[in-house]
Amino acid sequence: MNITDKKHSVLVWDFPVRVFHWLLVVSFAGAWITSESEAQQMFHYAFGYSACGLILFRIIWGIVGTKYARFTQFCKGPVETIRHIKSLLSGSQHHGLGHNPAGALAMITLMVLVLLIGLTGYWSVKELFADLANEAHEAIASLAMGIVVVHVAAAIIMSFMQKENLIQAMVTGKKQGNQDQGIRFPMYFVGIGLIVAWIYTFYLVVRGSLPALTQ
Repeated sequence: MNITDKKHSVLVWDFPVRVFHWLLVVSFAGAWITSESEAQQMFHYAFGYSACGLILFRIIWGIVGTKYARFTQFCKGPVETIRHIKSLLSGSQHHGLGHNPAGALAMITLMVLVLLIGLTGYWSVKELFADLANEAHEAIASLAMGIVVVHVAAAIIMSFMQKENLIQAMVTGKKQGNQDQGIRFPMYFVGIGLIVAWIYTFYLVVRGSLPALTQ
């Protein structure tokens, strides 16, 4: 093997991407757990609205963020996405460091669904569209949960296929690749700012300081 082809641990996922991912996990799980409890209603709102805030951040970061965070790096057309899924079914592997087209499809779908969950939840709070908003809210949330389960299962399966722990990579931000493939800056400042914004938003909603969203 040529020395230039030797694989190294390189930074792929910047800190804001990792923070977004795990805070969205916390937000979605928290909203799901508190959905049936009237006593925890404000926490349900807080998890839900903060999840929507995370999605809005990710849209912006998908435009101005680091190399592998940008939508232009991993969002492909339907033809290429279908071709990729077929190749996975035949046992082929994705050789890029960023999201593969199938993972990108799941990610974009979940982002859209979370925003729809937040919108229908807001309609429910405002008692708009009668029972339709409540039914849509629950149906979309169930669909999103199904996609989450598939996403997690796919990450585990792909980890075995690629012989690389993809879940761990979303914690450390690092994957195996050539040294020139990694990103240079982890963007800690932006990630810390996102954490602070998420906590502050959560606090304001739980406290009732944003009545336009909860009453």
